Amino acid sequence: MQSPVPHDPPIYRRIADRLRQAIQAGELRDGDRLPGENALMAEYGIARATARQALSVLINEGMAVPRRGSGVYVRQFRPIRRHGSRRLSREQWGTGRAIWDGDAGGRPYAVDDLTVARETADEDAARALGCDEVWVRRRRYSVDGRPVQLAASCFPAELVAGSAITEPDTGPGGVYARLRDLGHAPVHFTEEVRARMPAPEEAARLSLSAGTPVIVVCRTAYAAGGAAVELNTMIMDAASYVLQYDFDA
Repeated sequence: MQSPVPHDPPIYRRIADRLRQAIQAGELRDGDRLPGENALMAEYGIARATARQALSVLINEGMAVPRRGSGVYVRQFRPIRRHGSRRLSREQWGTGRAIWDGDAGGRPYAVDDLTVARETADEDAARALGCDEVWVRRRRYSVDGRPVQLAASCFPAELVAGSAITEPDTGPGGVYARLRDLGHAPVHFTEEVRARMPAPEEAARLSLSAGTPVIVVCRTAYAAGGAAVELNTMIMDAASYVLQYDFDA
């Protein structure tokens, strides 16, 4: 029986591959403008829709970003490797280090948008934390100047009232160190991970290009005895992250 004859990928894929190779070889650098639709049409003798498909491949991979009325530009960004268990270890926050110190790997990071407020618990927080009111810490994180994550942490209002968790600056070790100070140190975490397309507000706040999905991670922290002390919902730019989880056989 004869083996099937391999088919060449469609022309828009071949063009995208050539542009990707030019980026990876350093011929096109971060911030450089990619050839536009008209240039690709002239060079390859293709229709505008085909040229648009070729550029869309790189946009959807996170290697390029469109700018309205200007063109499509290279966006090189080394993904953040988020180690699921190591980043939450007591050795990290218990010694005064921020969880993000491990995520960023020495790269500059910042919380460039932060609000803290007491609110009525939504359905998810009320169910997870067993309370009617919560303190909510909402943040946007940026790495290398690029927005990569939105996060909203909810804490039982009465549990953390009057503590640094209700202030913008929580001090060394962050909220988990402050929960320890209150006698409710986290001893167990559960994370649920899913992917979806972003809501318009999320896409705007994360500066996502069209077609880029987000990773949603919902983490619940439990103190000794099994009481839930935090529900944290994180929305991540899927093109900016690698999620790593280690398991023993």
